[in-house]
Amino acid sequence: MNFTVQQASIYVLKLNEAIKKRTNVEVSIAPTSLCLQPLSLQVDRYKMSLTAQNFYWRDEGAFTGEVSAQQLRGLVKYAIIGHSERRHLFGEPEKSIRNKVQAAVRNGITPVLCVGETAIERSEGEASDILHGQVISGLANLTAEEAKDMVIAYEPVWAIGTGNQATPNDLRQAVRVIRRNIENLFGKKTSETIRILYGGSVTTSNTTDLLMVNGVDGLLIGGASLRLEEFSSIIEIAHNVYSRKD
Repeated sequence: MNFTVQQASIYVLKLNEAIKKRTNVEVSIAPTSLCLQPLSLQVDRYKMSLTAQNFYWRDEGAFTGEVSAQQLRGLVKYAIIGHSERRHLFGEPEKSIRNKVQAAVRNGITPVLCVGETAIERSEGEASDILHGQVISGLANLTAEEAKDMVIAYEPVWAIGTGNQATPNDLRQAVRVIRRNIENLFGKKTSETIRILYGGSVTTSNTTDLLMVNGVDGLLIGGASLRLEEFSSIIEIAHNVYSRKD
């Protein structure tokens, strides 16, 4: 919940100028819902797309104050679902999250399903069980064909906005658990096709190490994305990393 419409417009204008079109890096920004429509007329679609932070899983009806995936069609390419703040601050249940995943797919929007454990769950050795439950539940309403195009973001709650960073080994283990659960649901091919992002205190200083982890396809960037220079630098670092990988 950052930036007014005017501030967001200025930010996008400067971001358009700051970054280059890169064929090996995809950039998508997730402003508040109020900004999506005006920014859709402003973003350089060759350089970036728009992502919704949240929506309601019904397509229409008497749900005052909500925005549906159907209403977001044509405005956004992606939609974030099950972000830790939605889960823990607003108490969103797994049923709602999997219904949102299905609604996004139904409306031609690529879901970005967020999964991750809290510090307490991690300290009690429950991280793998938490990831298992969130992945299995989140994908329950999809077919293998639908699931292969989606995105899963691993965002350990203990690392979000805290300055605590997941180590490459932490991330490697989490990605292995996530892909194993996808394979159990839909088979090896789908588990290899689904893109996995990492989110949690991402900065210019740790971008390279995070992106070099096998099986990590990108980043879900929070606070650093509000700082234009740092965000554009992260994008350039990602370009350099994937150029080496290619």
